[in-house]
Amino acid sequence: MDVAARIEASLADAVLLAEATGAPPRLAAAMRHAVFPKGARIRPRLTLAVAAACGDDRPALASAAAAAIELLHCASLVHDDMPCFDDAETRRGKPSVHRAYGVPLAVLAGDALIILAFQILSRATPCAPERLGPVLAAVGDGVGVPFGIVAGQAWECEEQVDLSEYQRQKTGALFAAAAVAGAAAAGNAEAEAWRLLGDRLGEAYQVADDLRDAVESEATIGKPVGRDAALGRPSAVAAFGLGGAVARLRDLSESAVAAIPPCPGQAMLRSLMLQEAGRLVPRSLATAA
Repeated sequence: MDVAARIEASLADAVLLAEATGAPPRLAAAMRHAVFPKGARIRPRLTLAVAAACGDDRPALASAAAAAIELLHCASLVHDDMPCFDDAETRRGKPSVHRAYGVPLAVLAGDALIILAFQILSRATPCAPERLGPVLAAVGDGVGVPFGIVAGQAWECEEQVDLSEYQRQKTGALFAAAAVAGAAAAGNAEAEAWRLLGDRLGEAYQVADDLRDAVESEATIGKPVGRDAALGRPSAVAAFGLGGAVARLRDLSESAVAAIPPCPGQAMLRSLMLQEAGRLVPRSLATAA
């Protein structure tokens, strides 16, 4: 099974839990709406790529970790799109969850996806119980306080914001969790050494997202654009200008590749990261990059 199919199968199995007989059907539908059809699945792909580079000798645990990371990402999008934050009408080219199912079910769907991530991990315990603790710690740290994606979102409620901390927490934290969890699932004794790769890659993706928000169209990226400027949010474009943001993206991408720790699959992973980095710059700015 290739990586994409592996991720989709794990997510499909996870969402089926919400569709058990006797469970609220509209909640299950809202959760499925949030998870499918797929987005880029960058974070779970990173988890499985790191696991593969480290040997991937417990694929069931690595798949569960990848699915958990993506469920948490989807939950964050549900909440981020709500009226109290972005009030986004669309996500991935279709109505956002609160537009399709209403605010109450969107809140509950996001909450349920967060819990579902940890339910899925708990069900993978038998395949490698001694590894579950480090995987849970990595995933939990990527989401909660003090520096997870919840903290990153909370910076938007502060009067003064450090752009790097904001981006590192709002986006980089879950990338870091994806990398560390992948290494931990594969039994890498130095799993924490993978945090810098995820941190740098995640910040690069946030800068790329800032650039897309500034120069792309809703039809191209499947969600509203111009929201950073409209809402006065911190962004790399506001801080550095378009050219400076592109340069920042390039530096972060190079730092991510350089941060790959020694491992059996280092060369393979380096090649994959370089390919991914080349796709981050919006096409309209590719010449400048």
